[in-house]
Amino acid sequence: MLIGDVKLPGNIFLAPMAGVTDLPFRLLCKEQGASLVYTEMLSAKAMHYGDEGTFRLSETHPEERPVAAQIFGHEPEIMAEAAAVLSARDDICIIDVNMGCPAPKIIKNGDGACLMQKPALVREIVREIRKASKKPVTVKIRKGWDKSSANTVEIASICEEEGASAVTVHGRTRDQQYSGETDLECIREVKRALRIPVIGNGDIRLPEDARRMFEATGCDAVMIGRAAKANPWIFSWRSREEVPIQEVAETAIWQLGDMLASDPENAVLPFRKYLKAYLEPSHLPRETMRTLLTCPDPTRLLALMNEIFRELGATLP
Repeated sequence: MLIGDVKLPGNIFLAPMAGVTDLPFRLLCKEQGASLVYTEMLSAKAMHYGDEGTFRLSETHPEERPVAAQIFGHEPEIMAEAAAVLSARDDICIIDVNMGCPAPKIIKNGDGACLMQKPALVREIVREIRKASKKPVTVKIRKGWDKSSANTVEIASICEEEGASAVTVHGRTRDQQYSGETDLECIREVKRALRIPVIGNGDIRLPEDARRMFEATGCDAVMIGRAAKANPWIFSWRSREEVPIQEVAETAIWQLGDMLASDPENAVLPFRKYLKAYLEPSHLPRETMRTLLTCPDPTRLLALMNEIFRELGATLP
């Protein structure tokens, strides 16, 4: 499919997720078949002040391309500045604007889904970013702020009018956060109203969920978020239970190694969330899981992982 002038190999995308879609995880999902991966959310204001940590989050690897960079903020000039910097890079193909994050720490600053309440500001932000960006601009939105102010079509239409090349719709309001069910009808309404590609998002836990979203909404692509954290193999159309323990073991060991190579001082803590999800279907004893998930030393953790994966049937050196 095409987003602007960017030709993608397919239409199953990995969603941008803070603290999840780091470089090693994106590489893993790309290897499994993700057609497009996104960086973690990048603060436009932090980039404006030259924050090194934010720029590190934007680092990519040739094997994961194409890569989209997602920025968040609410000040049009600063957002445009960040878009200009990122879009000038050869390794970034798309600039995505976050207008859907429901997290309180994002909302309290007027960013993320808070923008769904401010159509005029949405228009100004998209217009300024589009003028500044050398690459296609996309926007990720929600159904609305709350049930009484669901304005998905209005906001999506503004984005299209101001030059966005695609819109991603998560079918929940900000008030819902991630509770309840995704409203497929609101995604279908946006698809009917727009000429640019529409990407559906929300509640895609299994391959059949993706198929259902395509059929129910007519969307051009789907974006998988939280389910990918537990099952990156979903991009190869497999549930976690369908993945052999040998593959799970090799993936987990590689991922820990790559995270250690990227950030040796801070890799173990974020890796635990992946390990917990990968091992959950194995129903290990609670004490075994506790030992794994509290081990602070990477060498000891790797030894424990090898031992447990062997007990589960994996063949390891």
